[in-house]
Amino acid sequence: MRKAEVYVLAGEPEVEVVLKPSPRARRLSLRVSRLDGRVTMSIPRGASRREAVRFVQERADWIRTHLADRPAELRPRPGGTVLLEGREVALIASGGRAARIEDGAIHLPLSAPEKTGARLAALLKTLARDRLATASDRYAAQVGRTYASLTLRDTRSRWGSCSSRGGLMYSWRLVMAPPEVLDYVAAHEVAHLVHMDHSRAFWAQVERLCPDYAHHRVWLRDHGADLHRYRFRD
Repeated sequence: MRKAEVYVLAGEPEVEVVLKPSPRARRLSLRVSRLDGRVTMSIPRGASRREAVRFVQERADWIRTHLADRPAELRPRPGGTVLLEGREVALIASGGRAARIEDGAIHLPLSAPEKTGARLAALLKTLARDRLATASDRYAAQVGRTYASLTLRDTRSRWGSCSSRGGLMYSWRLVMAPPEVLDYVAAHEVAHLVHMDHSRAFWAQVERLCPDYAHHRVWLRDHGADLHRYRFRD
């Protein structure tokens, strides 16, 4: 195969499988994302589409079992909770036009309930920008560098990145993680302003900025998928 395509696995339910040629793959392999349930088939050079489809069909039960084991999606609403800085915070129906934090809870407007998710996401993004900018400024000052920009996205494959021009990008969902985990990601990306690689020198720089970074990496590995369970759009 020369380019990716979508194969529909028949059955109940039907499952879309992305057949993706991969020059790095050494064998046919399947992956089911715990974040969004996307099923990807990596196909090494030399393998045919027919082989790939047969491999998918033979593992149909495995695919559906892993899809069924994914954590259920969460749609935050008044009366429920949402993660903020590593802890569950109550969501309360209230007055006003925008979501706000008051007395340790998040108050959501009663009007236009169809906008609840968007209003809550807007609040979380504002909090994320403030916290990530503060952490990035602090670490940039420590390494004696400046960054060109700071943007927020809802990324699935990474928590942050640093471009060769010094642009920092973060997932705004980091505000739902414990503060020290958010700080680690900021330290990681700022360290790239000094070392644009993952060499020993880079990790030494990360450790100087965030001595407990290994612990926070484990938290993201073990709990990062929980942050993506929340859906803020109807």
